[in-house]
Amino acid sequence: MTDSTASPRVLVRTEGALGRLTLNRPEAINALDIDMIRMLTEALDRWRSDSDVQIVLIDGEGERGMCAGGDVRALHAQITAGQADETAEFFRAEYALNATIAEYPKPIVSIADGITMGGGVGLSGHAAIRIVTERSKLAMPETRIGFTPDVGGTWLLGRAPGRFGEYFGLTGGTMDGADAVLLGFADHVVPSDRLEALREALAYRADPTGPAEIVLLFDETPEPSALPASREWVDAAFSADTVVEIVERLRERSEPDAVATADLLGSLGPTGLAVTLDAVREARRMPGLRAALEGEYRRVMWFVTQHPDLVEGIRAQLVDKDRNPKWDPPTLADLASDAGAAARGFVPPHPLF
Repeated sequence: MTDSTASPRVLVRTEGALGRLTLNRPEAINALDIDMIRMLTEALDRWRSDSDVQIVLIDGEGERGMCAGGDVRALHAQITAGQADETAEFFRAEYALNATIAEYPKPIVSIADGITMGGGVGLSGHAAIRIVTERSKLAMPETRIGFTPDVGGTWLLGRAPGRFGEYFGLTGGTMDGADAVLLGFADHVVPSDRLEALREALAYRADPTGPAEIVLLFDETPEPSALPASREWVDAAFSADTVVEIVERLRERSEPDAVATADLLGSLGPTGLAVTLDAVREARRMPGLRAALEGEYRRVMWFVTQHPDLVEGIRAQLVDKDRNPKWDPPTLADLASDAGAAARGFVPPHPLF
């Protein structure tokens, strides 16, 4: 809990016609805890019927980034303490907020400036108008800790061109602003030195111009994404049926990046990779975000209650920092033929919605 004299972890205020929500935990790159999620949800619920608030803006305090994701150290502590019910409560609140942002009756503008990963993508990626900058670094890096993308990340990944969804979901790779627009994680690139003027225009512009038209006044076409140059080998490899086959195809390629990707996948948690591949492909067939969130919730709670790799991955990367996780199973070759089935079929004790 925060000290009573500390600044609130979410700054909630109105400026002209703008309702502003600013994550205010810059020392942790605005990592989300459940109190922050509740504050965001309460403000959005209140502004639904407030005729003075016509547009909502979500951004983050500090120069480093909008939001580095959920507080995974706290998640580790909860799970190891046997507090699975509290963990489930966090995820249900977070996913409900993601759905609220996607379905909100007023336009929500998000500014994913700097590092925006995991739970930060859940806040930014489902907004009506999604802004990135030349400093943006977006990712769904959950496989790096033996876990699987959530917060509607599979919904976004499943709609990326070609097999880039599988590529970014499995590798946890980082997108720049141009990449994020190409892949459907963002809509506009606005230079960071123009953000303050954009915020002021959204709040005080007197004519009835909508927020999308206002943003276009500040939008700047970035240098083209480099991703299309990788499309051929990414599609060829990541269209395979299993992670093992993906790695085999990568090793058959002549491109150095393909071989490096095979090496990376070989170092990550085999179970997390298999579950993620299954999740992205299931989400691609889903009718909407809520269905994808339900699929993610099943898998997340399976990791929380049934499988050791999430706790082990956080321990190795963020707690002990020995960078030597003991995965279960230890290698891709040891995976069962349908390694994603148990997580896919898991029924959490408490429903998501």
